[in-house]
Amino acid sequence: MNNLVAELQWRGLVHNIMPGTEEQLVKESTTAYIGFDPTSDSLHIGSLVPIILLVHLKNFGHKPIALVGGATGMIGDPSGKSDERNLLDETTLERNVAGIKAVLSRFLDFNATGANAPILVNNYDWMKEFSFISFARDVGKRISVNYMMAKESVKKRIQAEGDGMSFTEFTYQLIQGYDFYHLHKTHNCMLQMGGSDQWGNITTGTELVRRMNVENQPDAKAFAMTCPLITKADGSKFGKSEGGNIWLTADKTSVYKFYQFWLNTADDDAEKYIKIFTFLDQTTVTALIDEHKQAPHLRILQKRLAEEVTAFVHGKTELQNAIAASEALFGNSTDALKSLDAQTFLEVFEGVPQKELPRELFENGVEIIRLLAEHTGFLASNSEARRALTENSIAINREKVGLDKVVTTSDFLTDGLLLLQRGKKNYFVVRVV
Repeated sequence: MNNLVAELQWRGLVHNIMPGTEEQLVKESTTAYIGFDPTSDSLHIGSLVPIILLVHLKNFGHKPIALVGGATGMIGDPSGKSDERNLLDETTLERNVAGIKAVLSRFLDFNATGANAPILVNNYDWMKEFSFISFARDVGKRISVNYMMAKESVKKRIQAEGDGMSFTEFTYQLIQGYDFYHLHKTHNCMLQMGGSDQWGNITTGTELVRRMNVENQPDAKAFAMTCPLITKADGSKFGKSEGGNIWLTADKTSVYKFYQFWLNTADDDAEKYIKIFTFLDQTTVTALIDEHKQAPHLRILQKRLAEEVTAFVHGKTELQNAIAASEALFGNSTDALKSLDAQTFLEVFEGVPQKELPRELFENGVEIIRLLAEHTGFLASNSEARRALTENSIAINREKVGLDKVVTTSDFLTDGLLLLQRGKKNYFVVRVV
């Protein structure tokens, strides 16, 4: 068996690791799990690292389990939080669980039947019938309050100003710990992985596995490994743009915006992210980094990073659409514009001034000066339009036009769209209705 831990270490994906974990993973195929809390009906790129960890597990011959926290999602994980989360209602929770299952199913085939085929579980399935008294007797008595209070996530909240931590949140680590015990018992799951902020919860799970098996399986083994929380080189939060989170579903973040996020990565970050977010081997990554350093202005690292991650998350067809959209914005090709569907075109030119005009206006043709000024207001007056045309600074769909241009329906792109442009950066979109 190849060494998964060594692979993750050169990629910068190991933060904490329990003694014996590496030896266990080298020795035999091991079942491991990572949990995802349903705080939304999708996942953003902060969740891409744990997804990638599950794929690495599968690729190295281990059996990955993805757990969606239908039960723990009702409480909210206090790790890394300064305030208690709002509790979700049942309808929202069900929608979120379904959405996250759909996202995870794009990366792992839960219908596969091989020996190390991935498994998808929901902890609500085994927690829903658990009475409070049974949980207190069977689980609560195994872990002392002193042990729970020593966890960093608990200490920070109790010592900080404000309302402290509710009993509801305090029990979170016990419920997550019980998840590990349940998966250990039912699937022989021996390893839990997660972000570095989960170390306290995960080690509670390993302790619970041992303590709840003292009588019937005294040699029960449970291991833990966490990855670092991803940050930017400048210390700012990873995974957000001006519009908020970068999501893994196109309905929340378009493929074009997703692709652009990675393309706009800073050099130092790109060197780190190409190891973390792609499956390129070490030789290829080293060569790309060296090539990038020779000519950083070509942004070789960023382009490869954007291509690899976009193809992984959205598929190769959507990647090609995103590349075409990028060329439409930054290139000078009319063909690139024509290749875009209306939705992608409007995403590319989001924020650009727009105006809807009736189709009849163009059936007999409209003079370019009147279109630029009177009908759209793109330019302030006919005289300004005439001056811009004389200076050869006006283009329609990337093609320069002169004073004699008459715009007709034949000039429109897909679905009655027209791109007006003055100079390199001033755009205006006309939509025919």
